[in-house]
Amino acid sequence: MKAILALEDGTIFSGRSFGATGERFGEVVFNTSMSGYQEVITDPSYKGQIVAMTYPLIGNYGVNPEDVESRQPFLEGFVVKEYSKVASNWRSTKSLGDYLKENKVMGIEGIDTRKLTLHIRSAGAMKAVLSTEDLNEESLVRKAKNSPGLVGIDLVKEVTIDKKYTWSVISKGKKIKKSTKPLKVAVLDCGVKYNILRNLMENNCEVTVFPAQTSASEILKSGAKGLLLSNGPGDPAAVPYVVETTKALIGKIPIFGICLGQQMLGQALGGKTFKLKFGHHGGNQPVKDLKTGKVAISVQNHGFCVDIDSLNKKEVEITHINLNDNTLEGIRHKKYPVFSVQFHPEAGPGPHDCSYMFKEFVKMIKAHHA
Repeated sequence: MKAILALEDGTIFSGRSFGATGERFGEVVFNTSMSGYQEVITDPSYKGQIVAMTYPLIGNYGVNPEDVESRQPFLEGFVVKEYSKVASNWRSTKSLGDYLKENKVMGIEGIDTRKLTLHIRSAGAMKAVLSTEDLNEESLVRKAKNSPGLVGIDLVKEVTIDKKYTWSVISKGKKIKKSTKPLKVAVLDCGVKYNILRNLMENNCEVTVFPAQTSASEILKSGAKGLLLSNGPGDPAAVPYVVETTKALIGKIPIFGICLGQQMLGQALGGKTFKLKFGHHGGNQPVKDLKTGKVAISVQNHGFCVDIDSLNKKEVEITHINLNDNTLEGIRHKKYPVFSVQFHPEAGPGPHDCSYMFKEFVKMIKAHHA
């Protein structure tokens, strides 16, 4: 079946549909990962976005129930150069196309994703529509222009949970050292990836996940010794309730923010956020630790960022920067046990350069409550 991807600036890409059919709107972005498409599809941070993979062949190893990063895919559409109809892997339980159909996610193949990526890199991420129903190009461009986009929209409420729960799943083959009593850690779910929860549990944490609207008093009442602010989708300036909760907890319990969590923390510390031209999406982003001088290759997925110049340098230390564009990648409070990173320390395409941060968080909790 024919499918069309139309961008708000009038650029048109025609291809073939795989996955669900219909019509979906979103901001089109590109992801530079060579594998891990199942983790990308199930990352809640992609709510409101149509994701194009720069690697040309996608779907060759199928999908399986163990590699999902959330309860369902939340992205608006999936764009690839070539979809592999043959899935060959001993862990595969179904094809990517069938998985997308089951979860009502639209896919389009057969378009020049290199051309699309170069266009976005030059013109910036933009609103788009993906359709198998309306094949009139002028009509689709009008629809793309009139779609809401991401700025000012609270997408966290679309991906967060309804009620709290306790996480109890660890990665296959991993063992937990239980030499000490587990630390109670609260996770504020703005669209949390499961591997964040696995990493906390593997570091001897008792993990309770709370809805994004949970108040500071409720988190403290739960007996949590530390708080993790999770990743999530959309404009961080459109989620003031999480910022207020964060602000109320600074200095009371240790806080660790990841991705959107850094943006929440940055605002709580008086900073401002802004939209990046085309965002950082992929498994090969170089980040420099300003304290050690070491460079880590990180996994990232964000379209917004905290403005370095908006932070009070007397209170906040800049810990990491992105070597591609010098944007903010990490902060730490100089007085309180609070730190965050813009990248994903729970994800590693090869070397697990940044997973030590969960150990740092645990150390901080223990020191605070000693």
